[in-house]
Amino acid sequence: MTDATGTRRRENTRARLLEAAFDVFADVGLDAASVEAVCERAGFTRGAFYSNFESKDELFLELMTSVSDRKLATITGRVKRITSGEAEPATPADVVQSLVDAALDTRQGVMLMSEIRIRAMRDARMAASYREWGEGMARRVADLVEDLVASYGLKLRMPALRFAQTMLEVWESTSVAAVIAGLDDDASRALISERTQTLAAAVVEGFADGPAR
Repeated sequence: MTDATGTRRRENTRARLLEAAFDVFADVGLDAASVEAVCERAGFTRGAFYSNFESKDELFLELMTSVSDRKLATITGRVKRITSGEAEPATPADVVQSLVDAALDTRQGVMLMSEIRIRAMRDARMAASYREWGEGMARRVADLVEDLVASYGLKLRMPALRFAQTMLEVWESTSVAAVIAGLDDDASRALISERTQTLAAAVVEGFADGPAR
């Protein structure tokens, strides 16, 4: 077996374990999602699991990262089309709405993130990993914010990084509130849009009517 084949097989195993972990989590929650249940759902042995992950916590941290990376990749694609001129001109409010559409989490995704945050509050090692992940996400969103601000000729009333952190906090808290309220996707999107539009209007000068270049 070549190194490339072995690498692909390992990547496939990890991907199947992550997919199974998300399904098991959706069924029973983070604490009850045992290694055995994940392995059974993925069709692997415990040995396959521990050759890829040190623990269940590591598995769920990677799952959290993969879910957020897919979401951010969608957002990044939309921003790049706008800043490169590929997309139709839009108002800043339209851009925020497109980001909300891309950022909307599933109910399972919101619950996963919520349970990981609870675990992080109780476990120092998990807390360190969660903080590192959060800081990385904020920096990546801040880069997108700076691209949009430059493209639209706008001005922020706070540093881009702080605005990104605040935007992520609004998405997070509103997504949780939407799940608790039992809202469907359309209602959740409307609620997130309302709150993010309010934040953007307060932070971005010229937000209401500034056209894209």
